[in-house]
Amino acid sequence: MELIDTHSHLFVEEFSEDLPEVIARAKEVGISRIYMPNIDCSTVDSLLRVSKQYAGYCYPLIGLHPTSVNETYLDELNRLKALLEEVSFPVVGIGEVGLDLYWDRTFRKEQEAAFREQIAWALSYDLPLVIHSRNAFDELYSIMCDYQNLPLRGIFHSFTGSQEEAEKLLTFEYFMLGINGVLTFKKSTLPETLQRIPIERIVLETDSPYLAPVPCRGKRNESSYLKHTLARMAEVYGTTPENVSQKTTENALKVFKKGKIMA
Repeated sequence: MELIDTHSHLFVEEFSEDLPEVIARAKEVGISRIYMPNIDCSTVDSLLRVSKQYAGYCYPLIGLHPTSVNETYLDELNRLKALLEEVSFPVVGIGEVGLDLYWDRTFRKEQEAAFREQIAWALSYDLPLVIHSRNAFDELYSIMCDYQNLPLRGIFHSFTGSQEEAEKLLTFEYFMLGINGVLTFKKSTLPETLQRIPIERIVLETDSPYLAPVPCRGKRNESSYLKHTLARMAEVYGTTPENVSQKTTENALKVFKKGKIMA
């Protein structure tokens, strides 16, 4: 059984003491690839180090997370864009990008400008987008509609929205919905929503070290915990874990197939 973790931050400090063990446990449960979206310029060095250390297993994306957008965002974008030109940094996607208005709306305009700039990178370099949205669905959807007829592909990361929101996002033909441990939470409405979403539009993710699934909730999340989300998804779709793993792996490879693969 093969699994792909399409969203994991294994390069952050929480994994600095035991990353080899974390990787070993991921491989034990069948995870064949881990995609790692960047956060901002402060995380690039560790992202690059882990990507090189586990070349062919951990794949780097480059982007500026919306919560890192502030008055100096243009400088950050310029530094990050330069990495797209470096042969030694074989980026396979643009992420994590998007809008986050949960904590603060001070830099809303800057977030929108940064998001549009990074969409342009995805189009220019023919790379997938990994999109973050929190308390900003309407704003993000409005921006995405401006690119409806362009050859964008990617993942709407950590989807936890309503059926109506899912239907709107699924109009973007080459995008998948990223589902993580939230699916296992007791009060989650995702099980009901997913029953109306074709499994052909779903990919699995952990968002490690965050959002650990039941029965690991409250702990540091890691890629091997994807097995719990997989088991719950199989229940939701009334099928086997093997079938879910096959479908979601195929879906992930469709998203990332055109990206430069690190040998």
